[in-house]
Amino acid sequence: MTDVSTRTSATVAVTAAAARRIGEIAAGEGRPTCLRISVEGGGCSGFQYKYDLVQSADAEDLVIVRDGAQVLIDPISLEYMAGSEVDFVDDLMGAAFKINNPKATSGCGCGTSFSL
Repeated sequence: MTDVSTRTSATVAVTAAAARRIGEIAAGEGRPTCLRISVEGGGCSGFQYKYDLVQSADAEDLVIVRDGAQVLIDPISLEYMAGSEVDFVDDLMGAAFKINNPKATSGCGCGTSFSL
């Protein structure tokens, strides 16, 4: 299944690995669970990604569905994330969601903060 969005201007992609991990988390929760991603000020590079598990979308959220998994992004965060790819990596550094953001001009070593 390909990415589907409730807004035609959506430019954020979700990889199969990220969708699979969101599905695993939702199964562990025992109820429908969505991954909300937002951008906040802070972190070592100026902005940081925040991840929350929620049960439903807000009216203004971008809703991205891939393989049954849902990712929610609010309109302000979407401005910073347009063109990004949400991935899940499991390597020697650990397992985590990773945002590949073409707008980021620099980032920290942990991958959770960035600057524009």
